[in-house]
Amino acid sequence: MRTLVIDHPLVAHKLTRLRRAETSSATFRLLAEELVTLLAYEATDSLRVQPVEITTPVSPTTGREMAEPLPIVVPILRAGLGMLNGMMKLMPTAEVGFLGMVRDETSLTATTYADRIPHDIHDRQVFVLDPMLATGGTLVAAIELLLERGARDVTAICLLAAPEGLARLEEAFAGRDADVTVVTAALDERLNEKGYIVPGLGDAGDRLYGSAE
Repeated sequence: MRTLVIDHPLVAHKLTRLRRAETSSATFRLLAEELVTLLAYEATDSLRVQPVEITTPVSPTTGREMAEPLPIVVPILRAGLGMLNGMMKLMPTAEVGFLGMVRDETSLTATTYADRIPHDIHDRQVFVLDPMLATGGTLVAAIELLLERGARDVTAICLLAAPEGLARLEEAFAGRDADVTVVTAALDERLNEKGYIVPGLGDAGDRLYGSAE
């Protein structure tokens, strides 16, 4: 497993504004989208492409386009939806699957309540969108599902990660027959007793969409 923490001035700037408690939901959504686009640029460094013959206004030439089968982007509902537009700005022709997962606040165990992912994703590069890698339970469950369906190249894009979550992913996928990568804007200090990232930015879903009940 590989972890890539993006050390870039624009990433740090936008993340700092995201963290602020006074940042409104409207601004939070905009910043999250912009931040994901920056992270996605790094996360797609190994995107598979194929040569294609084209004609410019001056002459014929050989370019490169995304190879078939196209990659699939999987936001984890609901907070992952706030990351989707930022990702699709870079890969508008990629396909999108959806995975709904909820974490029990007592046991911290993730369960699936919605699944709109193809049953066979062999040879597909998969990009999972999950804002917060906290305990790692949700992301481990999501990646396990993808591997069961044939994926062997999975990149998770997270706004923030905690050491405990990364350790859990490392334990789950080290030595597996798959390339699993985590791309994040920052590795924070720790988790608190409620399983939240410290210093973190709060509940990403609530900050994106409000806490309507």
